[in-house]
Amino acid sequence: MSSASSSVRRIAATVLAAGAVVGAAALPAAAQDGHHQRPRVEISRVQADSPGRDDHSNRSLNNEWVEITNTTRDAINLRGWTLRDDDGNRYRFDNVRIASRATIRIHTGNGRDTRTDLFQDRREYVWGNRADTATLRDDRGRTVDTESWGRRHH
Repeated sequence: MSSASSSVRRIAATVLAAGAVVGAAALPAAAQDGHHQRPRVEISRVQADSPGRDDHSNRSLNNEWVEITNTTRDAINLRGWTLRDDDGNRYRFDNVRIASRATIRIHTGNGRDTRTDLFQDRREYVWGNRADTATLRDDRGRTVDTESWGRRHH
């Protein structure tokens, strides 16, 4: 009986050791994946072509926007993050917290910032109607997400 129980113990120890090796090998892959380390914020929608005439009115400018969604279970502070177009126009986020699974809309024109709407306070359109790229970068300058439409001819 003692040889049978020592065999069981040896098999159990081998299985546990193999599990530890597999777990240790999987850990760096999960850490490199980035989903566990970095906030998951994405550009969820863009309305580059303001409906109606492009008459440079504040209403028309504010009907041009980019939506950003926090897909995580935690609120994220976007302080120092930027949103850019292909021409180098840049909007820098101040002390803005985006709630868990929430979406905020960044309008081009003037307005009063709220929990769900931010305003760039510009008097000119930013996003190209036919083609452009919106790039969201974190406070370290790393690209978090991009959204492109149309074709740019350089």
